[in-house]
Amino acid sequence: MSLAGLGLTTEQERVYRELLRTRPGIASHAGGAGRGDAGAGSVLTELRVLGLVDENLTAVPPAAAVDLLVRRRITEAQQQFEGLAAAWEALRELTEEQHTGRPAGLLEQLSNGPETTRRIGALLTDHPGEFAALRTDALYDESRHPHVRHGRLLMAGLRSRTLFPVHTLEDPRQVAHASRLHAFGELHRVTTEAVWPLTLVNRSVAFVPADLSDPEAGVLQIRRTGVVRILAEVFDGIWNRARDLDELPVSPVEQRVLRALTRYDTDDSAARALNVSVRKFRGHVADLMDRLGARTRFQAALLAKERNWL
Repeated sequence: MSLAGLGLTTEQERVYRELLRTRPGIASHAGGAGRGDAGAGSVLTELRVLGLVDENLTAVPPAAAVDLLVRRRITEAQQQFEGLAAAWEALRELTEEQHTGRPAGLLEQLSNGPETTRRIGALLTDHPGEFAALRTDALYDESRHPHVRHGRLLMAGLRSRTLFPVHTLEDPRQVAHASRLHAFGELHRVTTEAVWPLTLVNRSVAFVPADLSDPEAGVLQIRRTGVVRILAEVFDGIWNRARDLDELPVSPVEQRVLRALTRYDTDDSAARALNVSVRKFRGHVADLMDRLGARTRFQAALLAKERNWL
């Protein structure tokens, strides 16, 4: 079987095979293999660069040689795929320019939310690959009904993941909204980490607030590959540490009770903040302490933080 499929030339393969049949440790390998001219010397140099021949002109074992050649071909294939990915990115930009009538830049400021929604929708309609979002605002909005169109994209093969703070589920409407999208196949997770608004489309375009302190500042659309890749890795990290909706160790109400333990000095003030009776608040605290195996409320708060319940 020829090694041409692994990237060797006919002459490189011939020399390597001949060296395999020659006993190692002899400095006259090149001459014994009939390669005493300058051309043969260049082939040996090429084999050394490939790692198939060591400094003593001894051929490496076949298993090592094939492994090196396969890895080299894989690296070359990855580079080719990256080139193809760049071509698809160019196609997406050209498609957007066709839709908008404007050049698609690496960084563009959008004026408002509807424009951002339209851009995201256009990108996903053309290429329903992957949608990922960090949300800090309310998920429930009767004026948008995003789940209807999103559902069609999910059925078309879109992979969609949405991540938001666990305290969002304190509003029952939020849970209902997430459940509707779950019915279409969208994945939701909740986190106790601090998050900021972020939307990623096909891991190639990112949308972030232009100014976190000014909601009216608009949204930045980012196409710069390095920046988008970093943002995607940040999202993946938070996603991996987050929990699915049906895997929450404590309910949203219990999380509020745990937070109250860290913020208020008395049961009366904590109960007032949660708008529950002192008796009900103490009941929640007792249940949580029992589940945590805590002897004191201070210890309960510490254990809850260690288990990422807070």
